[in-house]
Amino acid sequence: MRLFVAAWPPAEVVSLLAELPRPAVKGVRWTRPDQWHVTLRFLGNVDDVESVVEALRAVRAARATAVMGPAVGRFGHRVLHVPVEGLKEVAGAVVAATAGIGEPPDDRPFRGHITLARVADRARVDLRPLAGTALSASWPVDEVALVVSRLAPTGARYEIVDRFTIAV
Repeated sequence: MRLFVAAWPPAEVVSLLAELPRPAVKGVRWTRPDQWHVTLRFLGNVDDVESVVEALRAVRAARATAVMGPAVGRFGHRVLHVPVEGLKEVAGAVVAATAGIGEPPDDRPFRGHITLARVADRARVDLRPLAGTALSASWPVDEVALVVSRLAPTGARYEIVDRFTIAV
C-alpha cells in the first residue's frame, strides 16, 4: 500500500481554500478539497500496515497550531501551494517513530504545505500569475492520520486507515 501520514485541516479551512480562484490553465491539474492535507511523512509502498499503526500509536508531541499562509506560493514550476507553519515538531515526532518503515525519511527540512495544483510532466506553465493571493487561517492539530494513496488518472484518491491522538 502507498502510505503517508498527514494532518487534515478542518472544514472551515477547506471552505476558505475552496474560495480561491481556480482558473482553467492548460497543463495545470487542480487538487480537490478531499485531497487537501499537510503531509508529515511520506512512507511509500509498505506491505506491513500494522507496523505503521503500532509506530503511530506511540507518537507524542505537544499540541500544535497549524498556521496557513500568508499567501499562495509555488515550488518551482511544478506545484502551487499554501505554506503551513507550526507542524515541525509533530512531523519530527512522526518521522522519529516511523524512521525504519517504508522509504527513508527526507533529509531536507520539513516544509508544511497544502498542495493546490500540479503542473503536468511535460507542460510549460508559468505559475507566478496564480501565486500571491493572500490567505491565512490557523487550527489546532492534536491528531495525525495514516492515509492510503491510490493513484488514478483523475488524481490520487485518499482513504484514512486510522487516526492517532498525538497531544501529550
